[in-house]
Amino acid sequence: MTSHRLLLSAAIPALMALSAMPASAETLRVVASFTVLADVVKQVGGEHVKVTSLVGPNGDPHEFEPSPADAKNLNAAQVTFVSGEGLEGWMDRLITASGYKGKPVTVSEGINPRTMEEGGEKITDPHVWNSPVNVKVWVANIEKALSSADPTDAAAFKTNAEKYIKTLDELNAYAHAKFDKVAEDRRKVLTSHDAFGYFGREYNVSFLAPLGLSTESEASAADVAKLIEQIKGEHVKAYFFENSNDPRLVKQVAKATGAEPGGELYVESLSDAKGPAPTYEKMFKYNVDQLAAAMAKSS
Repeated sequence: MTSHRLLLSAAIPALMALSAMPASAETLRVVASFTVLADVVKQVGGEHVKVTSLVGPNGDPHEFEPSPADAKNLNAAQVTFVSGEGLEGWMDRLITASGYKGKPVTVSEGINPRTMEEGGEKITDPHVWNSPVNVKVWVANIEKALSSADPTDAAAFKTNAEKYIKTLDELNAYAHAKFDKVAEDRRKVLTSHDAFGYFGREYNVSFLAPLGLSTESEASAADVAKLIEQIKGEHVKAYFFENSNDPRLVKQVAKATGAEPGGELYVESLSDAKGPAPTYEKMFKYNVDQLAAAMAKSS
């Protein structure tokens, strides 16, 4: 009995010390619209967030059809992130269906947008993340939203954000080092749809595509014929298809022009964990390497 009392009396101060420690903030339940954004939120949130991506790996965020499970995840979210600029056309319907009471944080606010004419309308290019310079704006908006939802962990979010900004600067420098030495007339590539505009603007690369800003658009026979003539006239040597949409049209155009396959690009969706692009950092580097290799081959 005495030994039991001694053990108990020794344990009491330890238990009291534990109870006096500040309780750590609970993990934030976060929803992001698609995998690229979900990864950047994880980089900023670290261990303090549990992030669910509505669109899964290799999924197309333009043509996504939400499920009841997505509605349930959104309803339970404490913070929700969307990219914006017209990318998530399905989001309002999902919010209504789920009963979600919050307002999604639009991470692309503050980015200098590309606009273009498509079908007689002026529309904004939503594919902002294909330039890491733009993703730095995402990071600032994500840090602010997470710190507002969980002030206890604001210092950790700030540290994570600063570290990731350095990674984005390194990615930008990496891409410039690859492309700046390529002759300008070789910086031309055929892709499935017009998703690389911000990448092209940053690194002075021309991307030609049979489809517009959304994979939901359709190319007319006249558009395809015009594109084929342009590719022949500009001597575009390489074509790429995308992990998240149908490659048949771009292959048809390539066949008519003699463009050689350069491989697969990850444009608006990460790969699964086993693929070559499971994070934004790996996705961006992979795309840069694929494109630079194709340009080198054609020179």
